[in-house]
Amino acid sequence: MYILGISAYYHDSAACLLKDGEIIAAAQEERFTRKKHDHNFPNNAIDFCLNYGGININSVEIVAFYDKPFLKFNRILETHLSFPGKGLKSFIMSMPLWLKQKLWVPDLIKKELNYDGNVLFPEHHESHAASAFFPSPFKKAAFLTIDGVGEWATTSFGVGENNSVKISAEIHFPHSLGLLYSAFTYFTGFKVNSGEYKVMGLAPYGEPKYVKKIYDNLIDVKEDGSFSMNMQYFDYPVGLKMTNKKFAELFDGPPRKPESKLTQREMDLARSVQDVTEEIMIRMAKYVKKQTGEKNLCLAGGVALNCVGNGKILRENIFDNIWIQPAAGDAGGALGAAYIAFHQYLDKPRNINPNRDKQKGSYLGSVYENNLIENFLKKHNIKFTKYDDEKLFDITSDLLNEEKVIGWFQGRMEFGPRALGNRSIIGDARSSEMQKKMNLKIKYRESFRPFAPSVLAEEISNWFDIDRESPYMLLVADVKKEKQIEMTNSQKSLFGIDKLNIKRSEIPAVTHIDYSARIQSVNKEDNPIYHKLISKFFEKTGCPVIVNTSFNVRGEPIVESPLDAYKCFMRTEMDVLILGNFLLHKDEQSQFHDDINWKEKYELD
Repeated sequence: MYILGISAYYHDSAACLLKDGEIIAAAQEERFTRKKHDHNFPNNAIDFCLNYGGININSVEIVAFYDKPFLKFNRILETHLSFPGKGLKSFIMSMPLWLKQKLWVPDLIKKELNYDGNVLFPEHHESHAASAFFPSPFKKAAFLTIDGVGEWATTSFGVGENNSVKISAEIHFPHSLGLLYSAFTYFTGFKVNSGEYKVMGLAPYGEPKYVKKIYDNLIDVKEDGSFSMNMQYFDYPVGLKMTNKKFAELFDGPPRKPESKLTQREMDLARSVQDVTEEIMIRMAKYVKKQTGEKNLCLAGGVALNCVGNGKILRENIFDNIWIQPAAGDAGGALGAAYIAFHQYLDKPRNINPNRDKQKGSYLGSVYENNLIENFLKKHNIKFTKYDDEKLFDITSDLLNEEKVIGWFQGRMEFGPRALGNRSIIGDARSSEMQKKMNLKIKYRESFRPFAPSVLAEEISNWFDIDRESPYMLLVADVKKEKQIEMTNSQKSLFGIDKLNIKRSEIPAVTHIDYSARIQSVNKEDNPIYHKLISKFFEKTGCPVIVNTSFNVRGEPIVESPLDAYKCFMRTEMDVLILGNFLLHKDEQSQFHDDINWKEKYELD
């Protein structure tokens, strides 16, 4: 039995395919269209999923869409009516898209797919909850979902057991922890729905100077983590901006203009909203534990991508185990909707392995075998050398040791916002110059942005202060004390970006200025190729950690195809590109022609 899940029309459109309750394929539309956070109907992602499954739409039993469009439309109407005289411009701007497209999702799905079967519409937070619980290794668990807004809900909790999820309580729009964080994202000069992780990365450079102002003026937080927000400071319910003049007056001036110089104010704002967010997340988790009595917690929703907050919940020891959906944002809603259809609508049982989740390492996207890669390289006269696996790992580990920056393209593309070793740019974590080089010469992004370590799963506790695996880069922990380099008194007295270039551990390229790291543990069952590469590097250097960042430049989605990878390689100062078993040196390449346009059919096996 095949079920197709879809999310679309807001941001990060995606599709996934279940076969008898097993995830066969899942991908975001942006990877195929090359439009970051593409919100359009995910035709390309759907085509990929069906092709990978070796079926056509006629084989699909149910199509499940990740929210209820009519309920969301009702919220928009009621919100504008509750703010009389305000927001007319935003209302007029939003209505054509609703009246032309978003209200007619059932008809659009059937028309776009030429599909006459059953279409289901779970609620948004129900889809999030399902995406968190059903792939988890738990028979029973509490769940907590936190995001910007679904239909009305912005936060929900409940319990998943066997083949059902039941929401116990919700917080409703306009009161939203996700939108509070997005307001500060906007105010510090970053793009909403994509720049939130920049705020999280900027926070350690700042001081919690504005925490009291946030609590005194913006948000009233109760002991159980529930909250209400003072909407006098925000423009987002009916306006075209996140914040207003009153917000600017409270925080010492107007919003930072995008791309302008970062000041200590933005760093302090980032630190302050991060501290508030973490405190609310911890209070919520404690309350969910108290109400449910469960020993396991599952997390989803965009705020669940706040890996610093997740790490704080873990270290509070509120729950014995935590599992976080890797595609925690709207893309993962496609997966959750499909699971709701299979388990709750059709009442199909779950097959649970208590030692292993059902996410398959989140390696659920497209794959290009060596024959397709070789066809591409030869067709465009691209110079390469082919190696068998062992020789490839040997040479690549040497190149890493020489501090080369390497584009690493292997196996199936990752589902979710993180590159997990298949569409990654990798480097030597021991290099004190690697973070700066990757940010400025490869990624073309802000110098303060930290990079994540990929560490062998069996070595994680020897290098980081964490007692479990972190396969999806969704937990932050400190570098082990014995691996740290203590700062001098004069270094400790520095402020802001001045702290950036201080070497603070044996693996400086992945150590943030507060000694933390956003860890990816690499398990040989989930990703044997990546595990073998890092193992070879460990064998040669004594270090089981390398730098891993997503294979893209700023403003572009992660690469999907060999063509995308080649273009990114040639447009940046990357040293080496490895596509499957083929190695390309930058200094051996002829002049790059940007008009290459190539696409092959997906492998169906």
